[in-house]
Amino acid sequence: MDATLKTVIGGELVELPGTIAAVRAILDAGQAAEFDREIEHVPAAELPAALVRWALAGTGADEEDEDLFERLARGEDIGATGGAPDPEAA
Repeated sequence: MDATLKTVIGGELVELPGTIAAVRAILDAGQAAEFDREIEHVPAAELPAALVRWALAGTGADEEDEDLFERLARGEDIGATGGAPDPEAA
């Protein structure tokens, strides 16, 4: 069984392919050719992020993120909460 990545898209838990071969298998011919050209030149430290970006292609996650960024740019409260308090800020 191939490794998978898990994320939430549109409020639903989604499993994405988690190997180079599995990511390539979900791409159409044009995307696969572009993936092949790019992936062999990605530095090792950046490989996980590149695989996630390609695995998310076509899932609608980009549109969901873009919508949130547009709402933030308009100053809309999207219900985000701050992180943990900075202990050095006190």
